Parts: sequence; structure tokens; C-alpha cells
Amino acid sequence: MLNISTVLRVVTATMLFFIACIVSAQSNYPDKPIRIISPNAPGGGTTILARVVGQKLTDKWGKPVVVDNRPGGNGVIGGEALARSSPDGYTMMVITTTHIITPLLQPTPYDAVNDFSAVATIGSSEQMLVVHPSVPANNLRELIELAKSRLGNLNYASAGGGSSTHLAGELFNMVAGVKIQHVPYKGSGPALIDLIGGHVQMYFGPPSNVVPHVQSGRLKAIAIGGKMRLTSIPQLPTFTEAGMANVDIKQWWGLLAPLGATKSVIAKVSNEIGKILQMPDIKEQLTELGMDAFLSSPEQFAALMKADTVLFGNIIKTANIRFEK
Repeated sequence: MLNISTVLRVVTATMLFFIACIVSAQSNYPDKPIRIISPNAPGGGTTILARVVGQKLTDKWGKPVVVDNRPGGNGVIGGEALARSSPDGYTMMVITTTHIITPLLQPTPYDAVNDFSAVATIGSSEQMLVVHPSVPANNLRELIELAKSRLGNLNYASAGGGSSTHLAGELFNMVAGVKIQHVPYKGSGPALIDLIGGHVQMYFGPPSNVVPHVQSGRLKAIAIGGKMRLTSIPQLPTFTEAGMANVDIKQWWGLLAPLGATKSVIAKVSNEIGKILQMPDIKEQLTELGMDAFLSSPEQFAALMKADTVLFGNIIKTANIRFEK
């Protein structure tokens, strides 16, 4: 019959063995293929970003990084797949701001912030306000005066109800004290087509989508979010320079892991992402996707998601935005 001291020694030895196995697995990470979920369809910007980053990780670590598309449900299908994955660092997901906006508009089987581990941000894009050339306003002050004089008679297009382009328009309404009507479209492409055709008057969107049309004269630029002017349109002021602070809806992309992923694995991936974002070819590819390289620590990324959840939640509540199927 075993005595107590013998039992304790066996239990202690077993615990030390498992701890040693975990430490060894973490120090050898990665030693098998990694899966990056994209909650969007193949061919979209989020999937392309996942493939670009995944290829660089493959080159560095010598282990395949496979992109797994799980589109549907405004990102919910992909998010649920990640939440149910093992927190061993071999399954991650590329997300954008939609990840935290969707739960504010519809029930989801997870908490967008607290049920995941933030790894790193990858890219970001400011929102640019453009109007159809027929709109008799050439700057922000004139546009606000026009909106107040035509209360309810101006409208703005968005890439869909609940999208960042929609929330940017509602934030503009709140800060400017105007009521420009929202016209949702199924994507930025149809929205821009109708804007250029003069069927709607305004649009908030990433520079990559609208700058070519501004340069061709088919659209007129009013202002851009963020702290820096565009090098391609240096005369275009930021919203703050134009006299309207707090109109800044930044769209960002980042990498999440399941809740419980170890800090050492998260740190290793985050550090590698930081190195990747310094590569000239990556910066060029991000520019082609309409993004700027945007790196933050796991802690900073988690804080960003919490802050934007509050920001978007306030906009949605104030504007009484409902989920549109």
C-alpha cells in the first residue's frame, strides 16, 4: 500500500512532466502547420492579407500556414470556429472592425473581445469623405451648412448597414448636428457606382477606393480622418484641420488567437508580425490593398478593440441602428 509521501512524489513528478512537455512545445513552436481563418470569402482584402502574412510566416518558420475561408454571418461563422479551436497557437484568425461591430447588432455565440486573445494589428485605413461634383460645397464648413439648409434632403452611401462606412456617416451626423440620410448598398463597389452616377451625394470610404475617382474629377474630396494628410492629395485637410475633431472611424485588420493561448506563443507571433510589417514588399502590398502598416502589441490591440466597442456601441445606440439582413 502506497503511503502519502509516495503518492505526493508520484503526483509531483507527473505534474513536472506535463509542465516540461508544455514548455518544450512552446519553445519549439511552431512544429506543425498553422491555420489562419479568414471570416470572408476568397478573393477579398481580408483573405489576401491573411495569405500575404501567412506566406511570410511560412518562409520564416518553414512550416505551412494555410488560410481557411469561413465566410458567412457577418464574420460569425469564422469567429465561432476560432472560439472553438485549441488555444495552442496553431489556429488564428485575421479580423477587421466588423468582428466587434457585428455583436453590437446581432446575437453572437461569443464575446468579440473577451472570448479571444489579441495577437497583433496588421493594417489600418482612414475614412475619407467624398461627394459627387454636383454637390455645391468645396470644404467641410460649406458641406455642413448645406446639410443644415437641406435637412433630410442629402444622403450618403455605405457598403452596408452596420459597416464602418455606415458608422462613419452616423458619427458625422452626430458631431456636425445634421441629418444626412443613409443609403446602404451590398458592398463598396455598388455604392461607388451610384455615387459617381449622382444617385447619392456622399460617401465615407478608404482612400484606395476613392482617390482614383477624385484624381479623375468624378468625385470631390472634402476631408480625411486621422492625423496625417494624404501624400497623393496633399491639399486635402484632415477633419481636425477642417474644424471637426472626433470624426475618426479607423478601419483596422488584426490577428486573433483563441482565449487561453500562452503569452510566449502570442509574443512570438506578434514579434514576427512586427518584423514582417517592416519589409518593403509587404508595405507595398498593403498599399495596394488600401492599408497602412499598423503594428501594436497584444495589450494595445486588446485595448483598441475595447475602446472601439464603446465607440461603435455609442454610435449604434444614438443613431438607433438596427441589423439589416
